[in-house]
Amino acid sequence: MKAFLDTSSLIKLYHTEEGSDIVMNALSNDIREIILSELAILEFRSALWKKIREKEIKEKTAIEVIKCFQNDGDNFHWILLQSDIVESASNLLMKYGSQGLRTLDSLQLAAALTLRDEECVF
Repeated sequence: MKAFLDTSSLIKLYHTEEGSDIVMNALSNDIREIILSELAILEFRSALWKKIREKEIKEKTAIEVIKCFQNDGDNFHWILLQSDIVESASNLLMKYGSQGLRTLDSLQLAAALTLRDEECVF
């Protein structure tokens, strides 16, 4: 089975925090492929820099974690942010923006929706 992870779930694989055990347990159940949007590259770095600003981790640690994630890049299947995904995200914002859907979440959701015909957990 495949699993699509947004960045909030992905970060839990590299930094132990609330919910890390839930993500790890979910991925241990017959998951053979992890799928990420290329947006995760930017969001992952941004999340770690936020942890530095909030003094949750040290800069040296963040850089090591970012390098580890980069080294793992070939282990993931990547969904590229092409124009059809951006258009889908725009449509999702028009439909759900008033309910709180935000830009980056709409891009992640649009990327995930490209997998809707596959056996995949989200």
